[in-house]
Amino acid sequence: MNEAVRPDLSDLPGAVPSRSKWGHLPLVWILPLIVVIAGGYVVVHERLAQGITVHIRFHSADGLEANKTKIRYKDVEIGEVSGIRVADDRKEVIITADIQRNAKEYMVTDTRFWVVRPRISAAGITGLGTLVSGEYISADIGQSKIKSTSFVGLEIPPVVTSDLPGREFVLHAEDLGSLDVGSSVFYRRLTAGQVIGYTLDPGGTGVTIRVFVNAPFDSYVNSATRFWQASGVDMSLSSDGIQLHTESLTSILEGGVAFQTLPGAQVSPVAVDTSFNLYLDEDRAMRPTESEIRRFVMYFKGSLRGLSPGAPVELHGINIGEVKTLDVEYDRNRQSLRFPVVVELYPQRIRGKASKKDRSVAQTEDTEASSRTLLDTLVRQGLRAELKTGNLLTGQKFVALDLYQDPPLDRVDWNEQPSIFPTLSSGLDDIQDSVGSIARKLDKIPFDQLSLKIMATMGALEQTLKNADYLLQNVNGNLAPQVKATLVEAEAAMRNAKEILAQDAPLSGDLGSTLLQVSRAAKSITALVDYLERHPESLLRGKPGDSP
Repeated sequence: MNEAVRPDLSDLPGAVPSRSKWGHLPLVWILPLIVVIAGGYVVVHERLAQGITVHIRFHSADGLEANKTKIRYKDVEIGEVSGIRVADDRKEVIITADIQRNAKEYMVTDTRFWVVRPRISAAGITGLGTLVSGEYISADIGQSKIKSTSFVGLEIPPVVTSDLPGREFVLHAEDLGSLDVGSSVFYRRLTAGQVIGYTLDPGGTGVTIRVFVNAPFDSYVNSATRFWQASGVDMSLSSDGIQLHTESLTSILEGGVAFQTLPGAQVSPVAVDTSFNLYLDEDRAMRPTESEIRRFVMYFKGSLRGLSPGAPVELHGINIGEVKTLDVEYDRNRQSLRFPVVVELYPQRIRGKASKKDRSVAQTEDTEASSRTLLDTLVRQGLRAELKTGNLLTGQKFVALDLYQDPPLDRVDWNEQPSIFPTLSSGLDDIQDSVGSIARKLDKIPFDQLSLKIMATMGALEQTLKNADYLLQNVNGNLAPQVKATLVEAEAAMRNAKEILAQDAPLSGDLGSTLLQVSRAAKSITALVDYLERHPESLLRGKPGDSP
């Protein structure tokens, strides 16, 4: 059998096995790798979904629970409390909260947090919904661009939030009065804002009050705006009588602040947080600004009862000043007490306003003749200060300036600080001085000696009467000497009575009546003695015409 011819395969290319880069990894590891990748994706996605973690400090964690208490902004949930712990100093608690991813942009430095719970305040009753849903933390998003994760929570909820249109202003006052957080701010008796906070000034010299004025009322606050206390019922007792003011029923119940622009003043816009003075009442707040104020001291002789700080200084009924203080001082030179009344005068109110035609002339005159020269001139013409009663019902007094005819020479003492302004005693003071002078003269009358003299005179008259009666009952030959002796005693009694009546001093009505009766008795006795000397036989026969 012939062998088959086999083809030569040596020249054909050989098969080469391919090698994959994953060929070294066993198939058993593929599934775990997929699981790890999927888990990492889930973790990263969950982390990104959680947002950020923040820490909030509160005084206590009353009503707060981890993994239950929510954090809300405009009643929308933006986070949850994840942990609560006590701070290292043990003075506060630190709340750890997880903020959602879509709210992490809200966490800036001026963002505020507070716990919402039922509260009763001047602003009203808030947080009643938490009685059912439970307490939660509310947020007010700030305007800052700086991110933060650490905050200090508010113990009292803010009255206004940062998204409310309007502006804040600062008021300075001596005391808080009846104001509180939430008290209303009024403009022309319309509610225009609220009191949002207050603090005590360093050193305790006053209080600083922050108010928020809502838009569009904030546009009415300018450089000439005046703020005053509109709290409760403002009742004042002055020389004008009893005055009663109130802003509204709300201000009576919870207090408030009112503001208005000073009429006729030049105004300019003001920025946020501009400071203003808070006046006690509308009258003080709306007084025009005085370009010139001169302080004087006045010494009055009469009582200062009824005069109080704030009383007006008037010139013919026009207010040109105000009483500032009352005091007492000892004058070493005169060794007596004086009672200074310090007042502030506004000389420009006396000069008045110049017309447009004479404005340049008036300015020249004001430059050449100062208020000092003006007051000196008026004092030389008789300008004096006097205390007057402004209201008879209340007894309140005020200082009145007037030009008097021929007053005692005087001048303004500019060398003293404050300068001394000349005064006059009022008509009532003159009457009191006259009464005092009469009383001093009466004190000099020796009433004890007068009583002794009167008693001696009465005794002498009584003895004279006894002698006359004896003469009438016992007739004898020695009638003439006894009658003469009686006459001498009666004349002595009359001289004593005349000496008493001739005293240079007013006597009481009873004493005058007694002396008058004594005088009449003495005259009757003298007439009797004269008649007996002329008709001694009448002692035996009686008067002609008498019945036997």
